[in-house]
Amino acid sequence: MGRMASLDSTNDVDVLIVGGGIAGLSLAARLAGQCRVALVEAEQSLAYHTSARSAQQLIPSYGPTPVQDLTRRTLVTLRNALDDEGRRLAWPSRFMLVGRRGDVAAEAHAGMRHLEPGEARALSPVLREGSFEAAALDNDSVRTDAPALLAHHEGRARQGGVAIHLGSGVHTAQRVGDGWLVGAGSEAFHAASVVDAAGAWADDLAVVFGVERLGLQPYRRTAALVSLAEPLDPESPMVAAADDTWYFRPDAAGALVSPSETEPSRAEDAMPRPGDVERTIRLIRQIADLPVTGIVRAWTGLRTAAPDGVPVLGFDPEAPGFFWLAGQGGYGFQTSAAMADHAAEQLLAGPDAIRTGAHPVSETERALDPHRLSVRR
Repeated sequence: MGRMASLDSTNDVDVLIVGGGIAGLSLAARLAGQCRVALVEAEQSLAYHTSARSAQQLIPSYGPTPVQDLTRRTLVTLRNALDDEGRRLAWPSRFMLVGRRGDVAAEAHAGMRHLEPGEARALSPVLREGSFEAAALDNDSVRTDAPALLAHHEGRARQGGVAIHLGSGVHTAQRVGDGWLVGAGSEAFHAASVVDAAGAWADDLAVVFGVERLGLQPYRRTAALVSLAEPLDPESPMVAAADDTWYFRPDAAGALVSPSETEPSRAEDAMPRPGDVERTIRLIRQIADLPVTGIVRAWTGLRTAAPDGVPVLGFDPEAPGFFWLAGQGGYGFQTSAAMADHAAEQLLAGPDAIRTGAHPVSETERALDPHRLSVRR
């Protein structure tokens, strides 16, 4: 058994969650108190990678149909959620596309209201007259306090008895009887089900378990907080180019800006490249008078997507007890509560109930099923 043999004791759990980002923490909070749960995270802190680098804007009109369904369900939960001090974890924050008329028409989703340039400039006065042809507004989008939401889930999980192990990357795994024997850091776990919530490392984790990859691809997305000579109205909408080349929104520091890139990457602790933020600011200034005085902080996260752009949720069809919760792309926070609900229901029912139909799955869950991916056919 190699390294597994050096581990002194085994933690017996019903569900072992691998990954301490928004997906893993949401599920841990949802399962807390209903079964024995442990969560392992390779880093020394939770939400170290992509979940700590979110734009914190939840857009109901954003993404394919299954994602929009998950977002609507998540927003119902978040709109009523409060942190331990009674502060809201999410609040209304409009989202607006601007650009050439054809680009806006192509990118605007049902539910967005089309605007003439003058109407758009009234909502975001920094937009320059004559610099764009059309706009579309999402009045239902929401801003979230990502650190507070992550802390909220962690608190619920710990209070419900979930054991959270940091600095515990999975290094060994094997199928034993009706479960998995897993080595993570200095600990060993015997789990009936293992949840792959490892984000950019989801496919790599599957290999450790002898499970076929799904073709999940990480993509870079850079953002920065910039200071401004004149503050933006905090009620003004997030503004994005319809050709997907940049976005900006108000922030306490001044503004958050991003080149909105979708560039394939290996799984890594991604960093901004020299000049990326400066080029983004120059692009934004072609349309908006954004008085940037400096870069406060910049970062790059990895959005990991399945080949069809739809998240993956469900038991692996070939590896008993191995459960996928991955491929959320840029939709992690806005789908998190609904993904956790669906995952918890399936995990508590068990793979046999899902396979035989004793536990019926919804249309959305069928769209997320890992069996659909072409690499599995």
